[in-house]
Amino acid sequence: MACHHQASSSSSSKSEYPELNNGPGAKWIKHLTQNRLNTFQGGHYSDVNLSSILFTHREDGPEYVRLKVWSAPGLSKPTFDEAMQQKFRTAKKGYTNHWWKVTLYIPEDYSQYERVQFEFDPGCEAMIYSIDGVPLQGITGGFDGDRRVEHIVPQEARDKGVYEFVIESSCNGMFGVPLTGDTIDPPDPNRFFTLASADLVVPNQEAWRLLWDFEALKQIISEVPGNTVLQNKALVVANEIMNVFGRGDAAGVKRARKLAEEIFGEGWESKGADIYKEGPERAAIWGIGHCHIDSAWLWPYRVTQQKVARSWSTQVDLMERYPEHRFSCSSAQQYKWLEELYPPLFERVKEKVLEGKFHPVGGSWVENDSNMPSGEALVRQFVFGQRYFESRFGKRCETAWLPDSFGLTGAYPQLIRGAGMKYFFTQKLSWNNINTFPHSSFNWVGLDGTQVLCHMTPVETYTAQATVGDVKKGLNNHKNLESSDTALLVFGNGDGGGGPLSKMLENLRRLRAVTNNNRELPPVDVGHSVEDFFEDLEKTSAEGSKLPNWHGELYLEFHRGTYTSHGSIKKGNRHSEILMRDVELLASLASLHKHSRHDYVYPKHEIDAAWEKLLLNQFHDVLPGSSIGMVYDDAEKLYAEIKRDGEALLEEALSVLFPSSMPLTPNTRSKALAGSTKIVAFNTTFFPRWDIVKIPLAKAGPALKSQVLQASDDGREGYAVVHCEEGACYGELSSPSNALRSRLMPVSVYTNGSDHFVLRNSSVQLTISDGRITSLLDVKLDRELIAPGQTGGLVIFQDRPNYWDAWDVEIHHLETVEPLKFSNISVVAQGPLYGAVRAEVKYGQSTISVTISLSATSATVRDGSRSLFNFDAIVDWHQRHEFLKFELPLAIRNDHATYETQFGHLQRPTHKNTTWDAAKFEVCGHKYADLSEFGYGVAILSESKYGFSCLGNVLRISLLRSATAPDAEQDQGEHQFSWGVLPHQGHFLESDVPVAGYLFNSPIRVRCLPPGTGDILSAHRPPFTLEGARNVFLETVKRGEDDTFNSVVNLDDEASSSSKTTIVLRLYEAYGGHGTTILKISRNIPVVKAYLTNLLEDHIEEVDLQSAAGNVEDVGALLQLKFRGFEVKTVKLVLGTPAPIRSRPSSTSSSTSSKKQVGKRSSWVNVDQDHLAI
Repeated sequence: MACHHQASSSSSSKSEYPELNNGPGAKWIKHLTQNRLNTFQGGHYSDVNLSSILFTHREDGPEYVRLKVWSAPGLSKPTFDEAMQQKFRTAKKGYTNHWWKVTLYIPEDYSQYERVQFEFDPGCEAMIYSIDGVPLQGITGGFDGDRRVEHIVPQEARDKGVYEFVIESSCNGMFGVPLTGDTIDPPDPNRFFTLASADLVVPNQEAWRLLWDFEALKQIISEVPGNTVLQNKALVVANEIMNVFGRGDAAGVKRARKLAEEIFGEGWESKGADIYKEGPERAAIWGIGHCHIDSAWLWPYRVTQQKVARSWSTQVDLMERYPEHRFSCSSAQQYKWLEELYPPLFERVKEKVLEGKFHPVGGSWVENDSNMPSGEALVRQFVFGQRYFESRFGKRCETAWLPDSFGLTGAYPQLIRGAGMKYFFTQKLSWNNINTFPHSSFNWVGLDGTQVLCHMTPVETYTAQATVGDVKKGLNNHKNLESSDTALLVFGNGDGGGGPLSKMLENLRRLRAVTNNNRELPPVDVGHSVEDFFEDLEKTSAEGSKLPNWHGELYLEFHRGTYTSHGSIKKGNRHSEILMRDVELLASLASLHKHSRHDYVYPKHEIDAAWEKLLLNQFHDVLPGSSIGMVYDDAEKLYAEIKRDGEALLEEALSVLFPSSMPLTPNTRSKALAGSTKIVAFNTTFFPRWDIVKIPLAKAGPALKSQVLQASDDGREGYAVVHCEEGACYGELSSPSNALRSRLMPVSVYTNGSDHFVLRNSSVQLTISDGRITSLLDVKLDRELIAPGQTGGLVIFQDRPNYWDAWDVEIHHLETVEPLKFSNISVVAQGPLYGAVRAEVKYGQSTISVTISLSATSATVRDGSRSLFNFDAIVDWHQRHEFLKFELPLAIRNDHATYETQFGHLQRPTHKNTTWDAAKFEVCGHKYADLSEFGYGVAILSESKYGFSCLGNVLRISLLRSATAPDAEQDQGEHQFSWGVLPHQGHFLESDVPVAGYLFNSPIRVRCLPPGTGDILSAHRPPFTLEGARNVFLETVKRGEDDTFNSVVNLDDEASSSSKTTIVLRLYEAYGGHGTTILKISRNIPVVKAYLTNLLEDHIEEVDLQSAAGNVEDVGALLQLKFRGFEVKTVKLVLGTPAPIRSRPSSTSSSTSSKKQVGKRSSWVNVDQDHLAI
């Protein structure tokens, strides 16, 4: 067979493929090549690799840099102006102090270089100011990933040859000053920092750009799935860059950068920010710069004020160099700090806000905890936040923003929508330690059915570093790609501040360049706002109809100990919330009172100041108890100020409503009772109630003594009954009578003299035997409520979480339960009106004293209501890593227990059918937790505790923890708190538990009146009462936010004056069902118009006022309101000289009268920028 050679000699000569091969081949060992890349920067070869050429010059001699220093005394934080008045001393590197005056001398030949900068590394945080006090940028010393030590010398200073400026350095790192290397350790007050560099530097900018190129290539190589075209190509290019690089060879750097264009695209860098205009039309990953600054955590509030200025000034500076940079930051409080303490910087921030580059988000005062604040407090977070943003920047926020809060209440969606927002961002549930949350983009549906569009970034952090790994997570971790293919990349250093760095923005440009030429990375885009992202998500998901729903709370399966840590802070929060509710109610009534002093004006400024302090302390690391001790020193002072100022405001209002009266308190009762003939109690809830009042008998006159039904054993105090009618009004002492006695259930206390004690009335009975509660009996039904063979009482657990000490309680703590026995039990009140025993527990170094009491009144005035057992504890606590609780093993079975939450309640499992059920072994509740079955239930009430659990039939309230980090002395010392046990006939939904919880948390305001006060009392009428649905509660009464507060209210002249007087009411449905109620308004409150509003008090619709046929004298106008389950309604009453109003419909079940629709306002408002608040 012939073989024909067809190739001609001419074609053979053109071939470039050699005929002979004497080489070894180009086979490479991929992993070794990849490992080689780690030697191109720093490390053992830093004298010859890329690091060796990053700087052209570095000088620190006095002919280049001169430093003078002044140290602020103690922990003080003087202002710039104060510091500049001090005497500065000459300083040098190694001297660790606070304020520095810096003078740089720039050589003429430095004009040839692209950039000259000052490198200042104090090892801690610092701020650079211009010589006239304008904050320029922040400094973060050290060598961690948040390092930022360079300050670019302005061109005009280079031309001049001299540059003067000021630095304030603070001796704290980005995460405080932990005692050891563990971030959450308590702080070291003796920590020193060393000034490592204060140098005039010329950076080799082209070498830095090569460094950023190389870092981007390394990320691609390590993060893109193995053996893809892009990954292999990037590795080849990176390896070749190392081959062509040579120290001292400037051309080698250029060649290396040219090689990088094989991945990034030819000429990509010259496009600058326009690189984002090329490539895919729609990006998958939306980058937004962010700086999460904890308002307090491992540092106190005053340090946060500096962190805000340092971080935000740096972002403003970056915006000048990177026009695509968009930056979002939350917390109106932080903006206000900036406005008050750094006015020039605030103006720079405002300018960027108005340019659309700096984006306020969140709409709240702080990034608050959402588990423990009351519903009204959450409303005020939004009211104070949105009003601030609107007043300063002409725009409200559209996106609620809580990326780091430890779980999210199911009440939030309704409140977010009520505050003018419909979007919500978080990511904290990525921290779950049992189950993986199943959604990334979804509709979050609240308790009442209201929804918000929620994005839980699949990047799983709010401090992304803008790396390839971060970008890839945006899709790889996305759980709803079938309905949504975009994700937010929230990048920038955070928790302790800092924000994005230039290297992050550089990296994102390179990644976008890669995706413009390759499809192996998700395309990333910047230059948009968070709202832009959500608007796109809303549109592409068909207004959310393509997205999954999540109903109810977003329970964080982590940080469950925060419901209990720092008990004094929990108490301060709850008591302050109740106090502010009382202040607003009484101040509102006093401002309208016809018999008031002529000079009383609603104290809006003082009330707002108190609210701001309360809202600040609800920050998500303060109220949860997870901050250092120094933070709680500050928080306790704020609570003390709220109490002092709030009580003063209350006293002022009550003295207007009840002239010449005095409060009956331990400090004033001797003076108050002198000459007094009458005691009244003002009820600040809108529920009728019976209460027991203690009266000092030594100063009481015969008239008062005649109303005493029981004297204390020592004869010093008497007990009397006060009854308050419905509608937030006063009540008087009830004189002994057959009618009164018929309502009372006399209490008896008996004992066998040693270890058996019984508290009993005709309603309920509690037995303590051998130090434990052995019986809880419903006397009327003869039903035992303690499970057979079990006992209730105090219990203690080992509390040693796996890491986050103050934050966590782990499920394994339940395996270490130890019952505690009462001892030294004694009878302290015999009855018949009030009976009590006092018991002690001595455990370790701690002493627990508990007074258990029972009164002859029922918990509420509702027929069939049982009496409440009160447990008043005084604890001297000195345990470490132990957890104190109170438990009741009940003869009641249900798969779910009920817990109060904001504006409603929710049910959680008592079993462990699934891991989702098992995860809820410790949960948050407010005023009550209840276990019910058909026909009966038992509730535990709380006046300052938030941690509860119900596992099987055992209902518990958590009382005290004892973590040692980050506060080494958490909860050590004395505590006073109370809880209650309330048996009730009927299931929870048939019970009076929510009302009892209100009353348990709301003490009446008792006052002594002088003789001749009958006319004063007759002038008082219940201002507001509800008729109809028992499931609708009136929560709040206040003056309108936009009222006039600079003069005394004169409603007779309201129409002709420029003043404005409104009353705002907040009501909600408390049981989870529909209800119709009639709001009755006293004739003393002349209403001319009524509106339903959102939470921000924008009008939604006008509601017709009604007048009932044959109306009684006390009632003026009526409003009919219809509620769905857990719905919150805000009603604004406009006051003035009333015109005739139409009669009330004969049937209360008829539909609400015609409503005039009022245009809803959007988040954008027309504001003249020249008139924005400064």
